Amino acid sequence: MEKRLKKRGLGKGLGALLSDVATPELMAQASTVPISKIKPNRYQPRTRFADKELKSLTESVRRDGVLMPILLRPCGDGYELIAGERRWRAAQAASLLEIPAIVRDVDDLQALELAIIENEQRDDLTAIESARAYQKMMDEFGCTQQQVANRIGVSRVQVSNVTRLLQLPKKIQKMIGNRELSMGQARPLVGLPPIQSEKLAMECVIHAWSARQMEQHAKQAVKTSTATKPVRRMDPDVAALQDELTRTLGLPVEIRCKKSGAGEMRIRYTRPAELDGVLSRLRR
Repeated sequence: MEKRLKKRGLGKGLGALLSDVATPELMAQASTVPISKIKPNRYQPRTRFADKELKSLTESVRRDGVLMPILLRPCGDGYELIAGERRWRAAQAASLLEIPAIVRDVDDLQALELAIIENEQRDDLTAIESARAYQKMMDEFGCTQQQVANRIGVSRVQVSNVTRLLQLPKKIQKMIGNRELSMGQARPLVGLPPIQSEKLAMECVIHAWSARQMEQHAKQAVKTSTATKPVRRMDPDVAALQDELTRTLGLPVEIRCKKSGAGEMRIRYTRPAELDGVLSRLRR
């Protein structure tokens, strides 16, 4: 984790704040901030906080106080939370009036980036939460998949695989969010018709299929659905262009060419924000 933070150039102070070690140097930078002046992070990718874990942390805070400072940035006449939401929530539940914090002036993109890294470091994000957060970096801040990968410290392939989960039906996305399906189990369903993918997702949960078993069932479903359809081979140059546009726009692009030379290009999106992101890139 430390190497990844250094590579991205966040600085020693920010890197230390995303660790679990309250060093003397770190504590020397902290000051107490009134909890009433802190607003939640508008870019928080995590949508659920386990009640059991939060209750346990609250008891610890009542007993020992908040041992690790949270990270804030100035916001109006108060502050916005960047990292440490569990500690902030526990402090409120423990009826504390103040909390140790370090204030840094970071921009919106870096606030989102830090929130993603903090949660992924602790394995708190589901695959679908990571997918939405990565997509927000592309839609709202104009990042490419490679830029997202560089900032978060993962491979571009990982970013591509994760964001493709957003092509799945909402029902399956919810199952991923509830941790009923893992990323490995859900990935083979991308590209299947909604009815077929939802059926396989339910069977995966019922029969406790592994990711490998799901992949086998999904491949069989594809064979069955295409058995009566003629195979259409795509021109290699068109396929390369299609892949290039998909990477550039961060959304699935499909190019269909006719023998006459005419054709069409389709860009699939699942919500208005994705369309806005494409339009902003085209306008630039």
